[in-house]
Amino acid sequence: MRDVNTEVAGSLRARPRAVFLLSPAHCGGRRAEMLLAGNGSFPLVERFRDAGAPIGEVFSFISGLYFRGKLAYARAFGRPLVITPGRGLLAPETVVTRSELHEIARVGVAPDEPRFREPLERDVEGLAASLDEDDIVVLLGSIATGKYLDVIELRLAGRLRFPSAFVGRGDMSRGGLMLRSVLSGAELEYVAVAGATRRGKRPPKL
Repeated sequence: MRDVNTEVAGSLRARPRAVFLLSPAHCGGRRAEMLLAGNGSFPLVERFRDAGAPIGEVFSFISGLYFRGKLAYARAFGRPLVITPGRGLLAPETVVTRSELHEIARVGVAPDEPRFREPLERDVEGLAASLDEDDIVVLLGSIATGKYLDVIELRLAGRLRFPSAFVGRGDMSRGGLMLRSVLSGAELEYVAVAGATRRGKRPPKL
């Protein structure tokens, strides 16, 4: 069995200013069903059926614009780690198989689900121990509920941030916003989770 804390620490050797935590794709949609069943003519479906694929590529296929935006943004401005139900934090290049995706899909994303919470707690603690003084951690995911924040924030001792432009936006709008930031080279502004307004009026369309 792999040493998750060592893997997370190894992924931080480049010491980026920002480490991005990407929320997982929902594994209950049509595209997830295609991967899980091994049906479909998409090249990824065929490749995944035979040998698996990187988790970043798998979640991008399942989620579409939102996860693609998160992954592209995190790679452009720092180092991404993918929140993976039942597996904690994974580098996006980590290959998962069809049987492993079945296991991931069976884990509920909720702080009261031990199969989700315990691996994430373990890896966030490993991440916290690997950070330099000036490093920050940015959550690219839901900020209006506690399903990620309740597990992550406490273990990062006030270092968790999120993009302030996420407030009031839906998933598709956030995905488009991040892809535009990558194209322009302009990083979003981050605010500390502690004490921040995480709900608000929907901003104008992009």
